[in-house]
Amino acid sequence: MLNVAVKAARAAGAIINRAALDVEAVRVSAKQTNDFVTEVDHAAEAIIIETLLTAYPGHGILAEESGSEHGARDSEFVWVIDPLDGTTNFIHGFPFYCVSIALTVRGKVEQAVVYDPTRNDIYSASKGRGAYVNDRRIRVAKRTRLQECLISTGFPYRPGDKLKTYLNALGEVMSQCAGVRRPGAAALDLAYVAAGFSDGFFESGLQPWDVAAGSLLVTEAGGLIGNFTGESDFMDHGECVAGNPRIYGQLVTTLGKYSKFAGAGDKASVRQAVLDAALPAETAAPTPAQTLSVPRAPRAVKSGDSEAG
Repeated sequence: MLNVAVKAARAAGAIINRAALDVEAVRVSAKQTNDFVTEVDHAAEAIIIETLLTAYPGHGILAEESGSEHGARDSEFVWVIDPLDGTTNFIHGFPFYCVSIALTVRGKVEQAVVYDPTRNDIYSASKGRGAYVNDRRIRVAKRTRLQECLISTGFPYRPGDKLKTYLNALGEVMSQCAGVRRPGAAALDLAYVAAGFSDGFFESGLQPWDVAAGSLLVTEAGGLIGNFTGESDFMDHGECVAGNPRIYGQLVTTLGKYSKFAGAGDKASVRQAVLDAALPAETAAPTPAQTLSVPRAPRAVKSGDSEAG
């Protein structure tokens, strides 16, 4: 099954690479604000589905562009497909996008392929057999302190996304780590966590096809993945955190209160923090230090004293 998935991913990658030679000629349409689809997405998805169903006609399909239109409707085997993750990058010629294919069996991911066509790298995993890039075994990074880590993320970009809340979460993570990157393709971001190129990843507003394949890569490479509160059954939750076990735990500690599954107290504190951040400095509630401070008369500077002294 993994070999068939690799074959399908390479076929889609060939279509993507041909189109990338003249990307400005590609027809683009918007599914909604800032959410684009191209004829390349559709062509890549079609060749993936054809390849998979030729080999396994009794399997189901869940694909980004066509949903469950193809394949069996009641199969325990369902292929979860994103034919071109990072479409916005692709249409701008920014070389960070991929093909993502996962096989779920009774709802659990058993096989995974993420193909980076610009670098010809195949990230693959079978449950219980480890994760690989091409023929090389990969493992998550070994760093244990968040302040030493490079973290990747994805920005909210759809209408209705809670941008201000996300910016608060981003600010907290940025203040605790060595750097944050926003490459723009969640499946490839997760593959990079699995390979140890980055130490962790978090994003909200995700769909199953964004994270299915990448989630198996991370766990088979020794990492953990879940929602912002650390629940492992995250696939349909729309939020994702990943990293090696130590970094994952530290990210969950920081991000848990921003989860849609957080407790009422945490949600209230986040709402207050967002409101406080929106207030102009002069109208923000005074801190205890501000309310209790007493003006002091200026001290005369003696000869030999410095102003800072």
